[in-house]
Amino acid sequence: MKRRSLLMAALAAPSIVPTRSSWAQGGAQAAWPAKTVRFICPFAPGGGTDTVSRLMCDQLTKLLGQQFVVENKGGAGGNIGTAELARAAPDGYTLGLITVASHTLNPMLYSKLPYNPDKDIVGVSRVALLANLLGVTPSLPANNVAELIALCKKDPGKYSFASSGPGTSLHLSGELFKKLAGVDIIHVPYKGAGPVYHDLMAGTVNMMFANMPSMLPHVRANKLKGLGVTSAQRSKAAPDIPTIAETVPGYVATSWYGIGAPAGTPEPILARLEGAIAEALKSPDIQKRWSDDLGLDMPPPGRKGFDEFVAEDRKLWAPAVQASGVKLD
Repeated sequence: MKRRSLLMAALAAPSIVPTRSSWAQGGAQAAWPAKTVRFICPFAPGGGTDTVSRLMCDQLTKLLGQQFVVENKGGAGGNIGTAELARAAPDGYTLGLITVASHTLNPMLYSKLPYNPDKDIVGVSRVALLANLLGVTPSLPANNVAELIALCKKDPGKYSFASSGPGTSLHLSGELFKKLAGVDIIHVPYKGAGPVYHDLMAGTVNMMFANMPSMLPHVRANKLKGLGVTSAQRSKAAPDIPTIAETVPGYVATSWYGIGAPAGTPEPILARLEGAIAEALKSPDIQKRWSDDLGLDMPPPGRKGFDEFVAEDRKLWAPAVQASGVKLD
C-alpha cells in the first residue's frame, strides 16, 4: 500500500525532465560557437564597412575562440548582402554588418526590398556612430567647401561625386549637398567605397562623401584633400576639418554600423554574442582605433533601445531622402 502510494505520487508530480526546446537552447548556449562563423559585410572590400567588419571579427575571434570570417557581398546599396543575411539559417553561424543603409535608408528608397529589416533581422548591437567626410582629388583647385561650391557653380555639370552605390548614405550625403549648396554635380555610383579611391586620387572622379574610417587615412597621407565632415559638430578624430554646416547651414548627414543576426536565432546565442560585442567594444585597441584612427563614436552596446534608435534615425534621414528625390526600384 505504501509502495503504491509512492508510485502514484511520483506519477502525479510535475516532471523535471528538461523539454527538447530548453535542452536545445541550453546546448546552443554552451556549444556556440563550435565552428567558423561567417560574417557578411554587404559592401565591397576597402571601405569603412569592411574595415569595421574585420576589426570586430578579429575581436570576436579572440573572445569566443572560433574564427569569425568576413565575406564581402556588395551591390544594390547593401541589399544583396543584407538579403543573404536575412535568408541565412538562424543558427548563429551567419551574422552580418547592418547599417544606416540597410535599416534606415533602403526602406525609404525602395518600394519593395528583398528583406524586411524589422522582421527578418535581429539588431544585436550598434558598434559605431560616424560622420561622412567630403574628400576631393588633390588636383582639384578647391581647398575648402566655399571654394568647392564656387567651382561647381562656375561650371555646372562639369564635376562629379562618387558613392558606394545609389541610395547609400554616401550618395544621399552628396544629393543633400547638391540641394542645400545649390550646385549641379554628377553622381557616379560604384559597387562599394573601396574601388573609388584609385579613381578619386587619379581625378577620374572629383569628390566623394565617404565614411570616416576609409577616407581619413587617405587625407592624413595627403593623397586626398578633406574639406568637410557631415556631422553637426567637428570630429574628435579630425578637429581641424570644418563641418560642412559651417558653410552650408542646416547640412547634417550621419551614419551608423551594427551587427545583426537572422530572426529566429536562439536567445542563448544572441545573449552570448551581445555580451561578446560589448566586451569587444571595451578593448583598448578598439577604443583607440575608433576614436584616434577612424573617427568613430562609440554608441551604447546591446539590443536594448536598438529598435527605437532605428525608428528615430529614419525620421532624421527623411528630409535628406525627400530633398534628393531619389527612388530606387
